[in-house]
Amino acid sequence: MSLFATKSIDKIKAEAAATGEHTLKRALGPVNLVTLGIGAIIGTGIFVLTGQAAATKSGPAIVLSMVIAGVVSALAGLCYSEFASSVPIAGSAYTYGYATLGEFVAWIIGWDLILEYALGAATVAVGWSGYLVSILKDFGIHFPAALSAAPGTIIQTAGGEAVTAVFNLPAVLITALVTIILVIGIRESANVNSAIVIIKVAVIIMIIAFGAIFVNSGNWFPFIPVNTGKFGEYGWSGIMQGAAVIFFAYIGFDAVSTAAQEAKNPQKDMPMGILGSLAICTVLYVLVSGVMVGLVPYQQLSGAAPMATAVDTAYKASVGGPWETIMSVMPFLVKLGAIAGLSSTMVVMMLGQPRIFFSMSKDGLLPGFASKVHPKFRTPYITTLITGFVVALAAGFTSISILGELVSIGTLFAFVIVSIGIIFLRYRRPDLERPFRTPFVPVVPILSALVSIALMASLPWPTWERLIIWMAIGIVIYFSYGYRKSKLRMAEASGDAVAAD
Repeated sequence: MSLFATKSIDKIKAEAAATGEHTLKRALGPVNLVTLGIGAIIGTGIFVLTGQAAATKSGPAIVLSMVIAGVVSALAGLCYSEFASSVPIAGSAYTYGYATLGEFVAWIIGWDLILEYALGAATVAVGWSGYLVSILKDFGIHFPAALSAAPGTIIQTAGGEAVTAVFNLPAVLITALVTIILVIGIRESANVNSAIVIIKVAVIIMIIAFGAIFVNSGNWFPFIPVNTGKFGEYGWSGIMQGAAVIFFAYIGFDAVSTAAQEAKNPQKDMPMGILGSLAICTVLYVLVSGVMVGLVPYQQLSGAAPMATAVDTAYKASVGGPWETIMSVMPFLVKLGAIAGLSSTMVVMMLGQPRIFFSMSKDGLLPGFASKVHPKFRTPYITTLITGFVVALAAGFTSISILGELVSIGTLFAFVIVSIGIIFLRYRRPDLERPFRTPFVPVVPILSALVSIALMASLPWPTWERLIIWMAIGIVIYFSYGYRKSKLRMAEASGDAVAAD
């Protein structure tokens, strides 16, 4: 039987419409979905990558890089929106691949999404740990250096002593807390996320509003610095390469689609959640990057905390003026916003992974325990606990650089599959009800896939090696278990399968 047999979309939609104690709870409205998207997108990107890209790639034209990256992300977002409204079930790109490209491709993308969601959450946990240690230091509390980073990391203590870290305890603790919140319930998790999103968006708006008062317009010129003679260092090539770097700051909006089966009105609300969160974050990114390069010369934004550098400059300019008191607390607010931002990103990433496992188990590709729903909370609690354990393990013992690159390549691979899937779906099921339609098909999906492939190609070879090894492990698991247990395959064998689309 074909490895590329597709699952009937009608059957998928029937599963999504099912009710009962063994199904996921529909509790999310459009506001919850938009804040889930914002929670996933606004994280380390706006607090770190913006300044670094401005300093080394784009200069003040980082604003243009932001716009370009937002448009590129929107291409993938348009494809996700059509799928999420037409096939409103948990599973995101895994389910979309199963409906259009076949079971084997679906397995590959489902296995790949572990890189995006589980390791993505681990990456964020490591970043969260760093900001927590920093903010504790501001209050005179010095967290044990040996317990604040991955094994082998050299930490400089306040006294100048070099300490070798053995374990990242704060990263493990935040992972455990998020896991508990997610087990309790989707509505509670979404409400916690919404509250955190309000805090971090408020902090960003304050930075934009009060920072604009102290902007030195001279720092905006030349708006496009002259290229140094090396591709990617300023000029238009720098703007484009800056957009490639900033693109990763937009990663996360696709996590909204994993909650489709818990949305009250997915056909209408899923596109709003995906595209609405992208639009809001793009506006915030453009404004905050413009303020940052207006506060200080762009060359000074290459450090690990560029936003803090910009805000510190604004505070110094405010000394003796009417805004001094407010500006004195802004450095603290930047770190608070970063911690809040990373916390909500973890919630959304760790919310997405168990729902991928849930869908794969429902199809027989993973053991049945992976689709068990808690009788009281109506959440996939077993896979949530497993995800929490894996994330804690990765966050406690792995460096952020390795995790970040794996997340990037996994996400881009998912974008490629979804983009190609839209073209197949239009060809195979032109009659399918589409509450939201991706415009200009096949141009938009093709552009989305090509851009994603180009960005994958820019990643270093060791990242590709890790992806290949990870995929090889996944293929072994598929043929040793999923291929034999697949419900679609078993139905085909018995002659009871619904005709493929």
